Amino acid sequence: MAKDDKKKKAKSKDKAAKKGKPAKAAVKAPIKISPLAPASFPDLPVIAGVRYAAGEAGVRYANRTDVMLVQIAAGSVMAGVFTRSATRSAAVLDCQAKLAALGPAPKKGFGIVVNSGNANTFTGLRGASDVDAIAGAAATTLKIPAGHVFTCSTGVIGEPLPATKITDVLPVLADGLDATKAGVAARAIMTTDTFSKGAMAEVMIGGKVVKIAGFAKGSGMIAPDMATMLGYIFTDAAIAQDTLQTMLSAATKQSFNAVTVDSDTSTSDAVLVAATGKAGNAPITTTRGRDARAFATALGAVMRDLALQIVRDGEGATKLVEVCVTGARSSRDATLVARAIANSPLVKTAIAGQDPNWGRIVMAVGKSGAKADRDLLTIRFGAHLVAEKGWRAESYVEETVAAYMQGQELLIGVDLGLGRGKATMWTCDLTHAYIDINADYRS
Repeated sequence: MAKDDKKKKAKSKDKAAKKGKPAKAAVKAPIKISPLAPASFPDLPVIAGVRYAAGEAGVRYANRTDVMLVQIAAGSVMAGVFTRSATRSAAVLDCQAKLAALGPAPKKGFGIVVNSGNANTFTGLRGASDVDAIAGAAATTLKIPAGHVFTCSTGVIGEPLPATKITDVLPVLADGLDATKAGVAARAIMTTDTFSKGAMAEVMIGGKVVKIAGFAKGSGMIAPDMATMLGYIFTDAAIAQDTLQTMLSAATKQSFNAVTVDSDTSTSDAVLVAATGKAGNAPITTTRGRDARAFATALGAVMRDLALQIVRDGEGATKLVEVCVTGARSSRDATLVARAIANSPLVKTAIAGQDPNWGRIVMAVGKSGAKADRDLLTIRFGAHLVAEKGWRAESYVEETVAAYMQGQELLIGVDLGLGRGKATMWTCDLTHAYIDINADYRS
C-alpha cells in the first residue's frame, strides 16, 4: 500500500472516530492456509435440537462472514469454562454470570451469538450495554429469555463494538437456521485463523448412539488459562448439568489448557458445551460408571482434537511440537517444565530453523521453577537421545537429529529423574510470519 493511501485510510478512521461512528469496514486480504492444516473440515453430525446460521454484518471487514447464531432446544443444559484474565471481556463476564444463575434443569431453550473482528474488551460500560443489546435482540428473535442467550466476541481489543450491525442481521440469520450448517458457523468466528476447526465423536451409551460435534477458533494470543480462544461443543446426550460441567472442566486441563502458541492468554477465551438430551440414553448423573467414562472420553477426544488444530493453525506455524515431561517430583512441576519449554521463544525459533539446539531445552528446564538436577536430566528429540548425565549423550549425532528436525511434527521428551510427575503440552514453532501477521493486525 502506498504511503498516500495509508494516510487516506488513517484519516478516514480518524473522522469516523470523531463522529462516534465505526470506520467503514475494510476488505480483508486473502490468507495462506497453514501447512499443518487438516485436508478438510470434518462432516460434523447433526445434533438433534441444535441449529446454526451465519452471515455478514461488517463488524470489521466487508465481504466476510462474521456473525454466528446458534439455537438450542428447550430442555437442554449448558456448561462453560472461561479465561481467568483480569481484563476479560464484557461478553465473558456476562456468560459467567448467566451460567451461575441457571438452575439445574432450565425449561427454556438457549441461544449463542458470536461475532469476529471486535473483542468488545476494555470498552467500559458501553461494552456491557452492547452485550445486553445483542442478547436482548437475540432473545426476542428466538423467543427465549435474555438470560439464556450467551454472547462471545473475538478480534481487536479496545474498540467499541458496533452492536447494531449485529442486531440488524439477527432476524435474517434466524430465518436461515439449519441443523446442517455447523461448518458455516465455524467459519464465522475466525479472525487470523487460516482454516476452520471442527471435530466429532460418536459413542454408545446404554444402547443408544450419542453424538458430539464441536468447532473452535484460535491462531494467536494462545496460552489459555481455562480453555482456548473460542470453542463450541454440542451433544445430544442426556446428562445432568453439574456432571457435564465437571467433565468439561476436567477435560480442559488435558486439551485447551495444554496448548500454547505465543504464551499470551486472551481476554475473550470461552468454551461452551450444550447437551440437548435427545439421544434417548438414560441420563448420566455422575462421573462414575461405564457410561459416564465413555462419554467423558469421547468429549475429551473432541476437545483435544480442536485444541491441536489451534496449534496447527498457530500464526506463522510450520511445525507442531509435542512437549512430553516425565520423572518430575509432581504433576505441577512437570507442567511448569512443559510450559517453560513450549513457551520459550528461543526453543521455538530453533525449531523453526530446524536446529537441534538441546541447550535451549536445558535453559527452559532451569528457568521453569521446578525442581531439577542436571545430572539426572534426560532429553530426547523424537527417539533420539541427545543429553543425559549432565552432558551431551555419547550416541548423539548432530546430522541425524538435524534431519529429524525437518519434519512437520516433532516430539521433545524430557525426563527429570526425580519422581512420577508427568505432563504434556503442545506448541508450534515461531517464524517471521508471526511478526508479519501481528505487526499488521489492526490494519
